[in-house]
Amino acid sequence: MSAFVGALSDAWSEIRVHKLRVLLSLIGIAVSVAALTAVVAISDIALQAQTEEFDRYGGRVATIVVAPAGATGPVDADAFHERFERVSERFDFSHVSRLVEGMMLPVQAPDGVRDTAARLVDPAYAVIHREKLLTGREFRLDDVEALAPPVILSEPLWDVLGRVPMEQHPTLTLTGAAGGTYQVVGVRPRQGPWDEEKRIDLLYDSFGSRVDGLPQEAMLRYDIWVGEHEVAEVGRSLAADLRAGMPAGDSVAVTRADWAASTGFQQSQRMTELILSGIAVLILALGALSLINIQLVAMRQRVREIGVRRAFGATAGRIFTTVLLESLVATTVAGVIGIAVVVAVLRSPLLIESIFPALVDVPPFPIRAALTGLLAAVVVGALAGFVPALVALRVKVIDAIRF
Repeated sequence: MSAFVGALSDAWSEIRVHKLRVLLSLIGIAVSVAALTAVVAISDIALQAQTEEFDRYGGRVATIVVAPAGATGPVDADAFHERFERVSERFDFSHVSRLVEGMMLPVQAPDGVRDTAARLVDPAYAVIHREKLLTGREFRLDDVEALAPPVILSEPLWDVLGRVPMEQHPTLTLTGAAGGTYQVVGVRPRQGPWDEEKRIDLLYDSFGSRVDGLPQEAMLRYDIWVGEHEVAEVGRSLAADLRAGMPAGDSVAVTRADWAASTGFQQSQRMTELILSGIAVLILALGALSLINIQLVAMRQRVREIGVRRAFGATAGRIFTTVLLESLVATTVAGVIGIAVVVAVLRSPLLIESIFPALVDVPPFPIRAALTGLLAAVVVGALAGFVPALVALRVKVIDAIRF
């Protein structure tokens, strides 16, 4: 133990003596480790962003979709909802949302009344699908009691209406059966530069209190967020219970809609991680080669120093350990510095928002990335110090005299 401590002390002394050389090598390895750590961290955040993007379409893991259908037309929504409430009591679902699509409602715009796409949802829909707002807030349970029912606009429709800030409490006027004044509480952002869909989102119960029934073209479904491990059993039981005693000709489809049910997305995730891992390994290899070259050149200039130490009785093991630890300590310090820089940069909310604007649940800095960077620094230090240490073993006292 004392020999190891002595070798470590010698290595630290050498680092202090050769400050310039060590600093140059540290800069290269710190940049390499920082790049490796950043690649691993960004890959984890990118996978989170990709997962959330799929959640917006199919729901979180695991989401069951219940879609009823009538014998000759749309199903009686009120009757089916009563059946669904009775059946679902024994399952005690934590998040359930009705979703009605395919509707067009007349909206009063500055240039006149225009038919606009509309969706009816429950407050749990935003949680199940990780919806993110550009501004404002999502629906709440107590919004059903509001005298002016809330409405959420798509960004293109918000542009048409003049982008009135939420602080000014903008309103929207609908005509027709569900006509009246609605309070604008939020705006959903564009899904991309191509997205110009003008749409409004309403609470299902608020809309239902103003009309006798859903339009003929409306498509009703229920989104249910359940645990991943019990989704198969719950899906089978729920489907059997809902189909039992249904009116002749009516049907109900119970399917799983989240991304985890698709092998294609999982393969895409693995391919993305494989590509980013390859880039990280390449970065690490370049940093290691650079450091090895610097260490070998430096060792040729330290022949006299090594020879003198051997003349004063330093053993081959002591020389080998000192040179190896010198590289190991230097790269470890450089790695810690590089990791600290990456952590400080990636914890900036503005940076994450600019890289992943649609991210809802920003994950903490991945521990895997920090551990990978630190392990890489240690491995590179060991490899970069092993070859020069072998060269140092071959130095003889006579070499120091001739040098």
